[in-house]
Amino acid sequence: MLTKRIIACMDVREGQVVKGVQFQQLRHAGDPAELARRYNVEGIDEVVVLDITATLESRQALARTISAVAREIFLPLTVGGGIRDESAAAAAVDAGADKVSLNTAALRDPDLISTLARRYGSQAVIVAIDAKRMDGGPAATSPGLPRAESSGRFGVFVRSGTADAARDAVEWAREAEARGAGEILLTSMDRDGTRAGFDCELTAAVADAVNIPVIASGGAGGLEHFADVFTTGHADAALAASIFHYADTGVADVKRYLHNAGIPVRL
Repeated sequence: MLTKRIIACMDVREGQVVKGVQFQQLRHAGDPAELARRYNVEGIDEVVVLDITATLESRQALARTISAVAREIFLPLTVGGGIRDESAAAAAVDAGADKVSLNTAALRDPDLISTLARRYGSQAVIVAIDAKRMDGGPAATSPGLPRAESSGRFGVFVRSGTADAARDAVEWAREAEARGAGEILLTSMDRDGTRAGFDCELTAAVADAVNIPVIASGGAGGLEHFADVFTTGHADAALAASIFHYADTGVADVKRYLHNAGIPVRL
């Protein structure tokens, strides 16, 4: 079994890390560079920086923030938010990103996945999917996205969770892989910030449908939640934010727990 990764996510707004519940009620969580420095020492496997208002404000992710974080860590750095074209991806890479995360732009222009995969390699292209449980009925489409019906159990949302993409999460994950994505960053909007545990049903549905790694996000609140998402959820990596930001649970604690549970991690 391949080693499972533990990833820290920093949602950034106006140069500061914030965290909310189900994409709402954001509160301050620290300085990106300072948190990155701490995670580098604590033994996190990767860091993700998401500029959560870049897409809504129609701008690129903040290069200064990316550079500040990149200087503090010696491990893979993924950057997302505002990566809407090849030039925005290049700016993020030039600022220090090892991988770029596409969300809204990938749904609007799926060919962008293939373009970036050819330029940087699939391993550097992550497609982020913000998913929510649905009733299977028709959904309103975000402007600029093709009309479709959300026929599955898990719908896809874009523009920082504010617009329904009218796509099924499992089907979109399969298409993203076919177009060249190297990983899927799967966030449960229902569980985000709740600390109620990852949505293992959602994670397993996507992980079992693709042959690329799936990063589970949304709901981490206790040590057992990480074990659950790696076993029941079939995830390849688990991403968390608030429990790490506020030092409620340490990275080393999570890894020791998983190691003792027989789940391979990098100690």
